[in-house]
Amino acid sequence: MTNMILVVYSGSRFADWRIADKGKIVTGFKTKGINPYHNDEQYIVQLLHANTDLINYAEKIKRIYFFGAGVSSEERMEVVSKSLSSFFRYGKVYVYHDLQAAAIATCGDHEGLFGIIGSGSNAAYFSGRKVEANNYGLGYILADEGSSNWLGRNLLSAFITETLPLELAEKFDAKYSLDRKQIMDKVYRQVNPVLFLSSFADFVFENKDHIYIRHLIQKGFDLLFKNYFVPLKHKHANLPVHFTGSVASDYQEQLRAVAQRHGMEIGTVLREPIHNLLNYYINKNK
Repeated sequence: MTNMILVVYSGSRFADWRIADKGKIVTGFKTKGINPYHNDEQYIVQLLHANTDLINYAEKIKRIYFFGAGVSSEERMEVVSKSLSSFFRYGKVYVYHDLQAAAIATCGDHEGLFGIIGSGSNAAYFSGRKVEANNYGLGYILADEGSSNWLGRNLLSAFITETLPLELAEKFDAKYSLDRKQIMDKVYRQVNPVLFLSSFADFVFENKDHIYIRHLIQKGFDLLFKNYFVPLKHKHANLPVHFTGSVASDYQEQLRAVAQRHGMEIGTVLREPIHNLLNYYINKNK
């Protein structure tokens, strides 16, 4: 009898999928991201039907664990849950916020502080069982400090206002050929601007040793710690701080230095939580 499970971790840009049966990985792949803040049921169902692996295993999968950005209310949770349930007709669907994924992947069943720094950013306390609710996670306009979205936003602003160092501005122009009108249109008029803002992560990484970029990354991390981790530390002293996400992974050295300046030590840094998540649920379903 099959004990097939599906674990999904989705940001706004990409979703990581892993299917396992009897403790062994059957297949794994990436798709476009699923974020109920930006995507409706129709979009999600179409994405599911476009994937051959999902079609082939849909009727065999018994449990689906979905973790995603934007799953921040019952209403948005329902959007994802209904879409997945209509596709995986014989499976039980569990939908959680991406914070829960980061907590499980880095802390397991232990207490700790943790954060996500990828296309967006967030922070929270994990009791070992559940993530404690807070007023963070204000999204790509009001928050997301240090994330690829925040870095892209600041980069574009500096480019348009001509405060970006000339050598970086010339590189940026040669790579993207964007003018003010195009940028304003993509940010303010087109659907899902967070994808556009996050798309400059490659440029930031290519120029990570430039002093301007180094200072920008440091500024983002510093804001993240001041706004979120310092208050968390006051409530939950002497706990390790863990991170998931591409930006946290790419700039670990700066992240650890900023944490140290705020009197905190960083434990685990994972680029992708999917592997630890999968192992966690494989063990739970033995």
